[in-house]
Amino acid sequence: MNTEHYDDPTHPSMNAERPLAHRLVVATLVFCLVFTFATVCVRTWFAWNSGVQTMNSELALIDQVFQGSLSKAIWEMDRDSLEAQLKSVVEAAPVGRVTLRIPRPERAEEVLVRERAGFLGTGPAPVLTRALTVSPYPGAVQPVGTLVIEGDPGLLRQRLWKEVWTIMLTQIIQALALAGITMLMFNGLVTVHVRHIARHLERLTPANLADRLRLGRLGNRNDELDLLTVRINALQDNMAQYLELQHQAELALAASRDHLALEVEQRTAELVAANEQLQSLSRLDPLTGLANRRYFDELKDAEFNRALRSGRPLTVLMCDVDFFKRYNDTHGHGGGDACLRLVADTMKALFMRSGEVIARLGGEEFAVLLPGSDAAHARQAGERLREALAARQIPHGASPISPYLTVSIGIAELEPSAMTVFDQLLHRADEALYRAKNGGRNRVCE
Repeated sequence: MNTEHYDDPTHPSMNAERPLAHRLVVATLVFCLVFTFATVCVRTWFAWNSGVQTMNSELALIDQVFQGSLSKAIWEMDRDSLEAQLKSVVEAAPVGRVTLRIPRPERAEEVLVRERAGFLGTGPAPVLTRALTVSPYPGAVQPVGTLVIEGDPGLLRQRLWKEVWTIMLTQIIQALALAGITMLMFNGLVTVHVRHIARHLERLTPANLADRLRLGRLGNRNDELDLLTVRINALQDNMAQYLELQHQAELALAASRDHLALEVEQRTAELVAANEQLQSLSRLDPLTGLANRRYFDELKDAEFNRALRSGRPLTVLMCDVDFFKRYNDTHGHGGGDACLRLVADTMKALFMRSGEVIARLGGEEFAVLLPGSDAAHARQAGERLREALAARQIPHGASPISPYLTVSIGIAELEPSAMTVFDQLLHRADEALYRAKNGGRNRVCE
């Protein structure tokens, strides 16, 4: 077992250690912060409602204390007492502003307003409205005014902020305590033993697979660490058995290696020969020995793209044996095959330059790729082919144009500005071949 550390910056041992306990603490802190935020929001809402209820109760208590004395002062028209009572009310802790409305017969009601210093408006603070009455004699009720007591929102907010800070401080202390306890427990219960397991595995080699892994823990707790220890020791036993079997297999393999190497060499040579033969058969036409349509399709695009890149000319000759069907009907299919072989031999003798490709596309149709040749040179090559075939004087008794075998040839040259694929060039050559046939055959057309 190889324990060598490779000089690779992506190897775990080459990076800074990131203990699991730290990640667990971070995760715990994040959870606690989220939970604290949610808890603070909920408890703040309850604290606000509680504060409003408390202020309502305080305003109601103030009303109970002062409504009788205020009603009496209004009834008796005791101005000094009334002012003193209003001053006492507005100086009470939860009160921000006091408004007293006193109705007057046959004139506008009198409104007395007293505010606490710094009062900026009621806002969300509660407001208590109370009708003031007196009983001039038993059974009679006489309204004497309306008292409006408005709570101080500044005091309400101040109480709320004290409650919120207390809640936040409590939750944060709880979160930090939980994270600390979690880290201490994880370090003591897991991290120490995982490090011991890592050191044991780091020292492990094929020579000391018999050394057992033991954790320094009291008793058998039957937890995940004990299960991991059992599995590691079992893995070491299995590896020792495997290495022994591997050693025996290597000895047996060494005994037959020479024989197997010789046999492989023989089979390889046979396979290379067969592969070469198969490669040749898959690219050549079996009748004529020329390139077949498949090989021609493999080469045409490469030559086309090379001509576009280099700016060199590229021409294609499309050749068709004239009245070949009549030749087959007259001389038989065996004679037709022999005729095609003679045509192929004639073409091979003419087109021998490097890069020139002759292919039989099918039946009596042939194509010639001429890299580096323009239309004028291609026309000369086509005329030479036509003349060379005529010089062989292959009899063709069914031809209406000649007693000997003839061929029609169409020529097309690459036009880089007008052509983007090879098939356009091939189509142009095919059209030229069509014109040669329609023009009387046994000729070369562009």
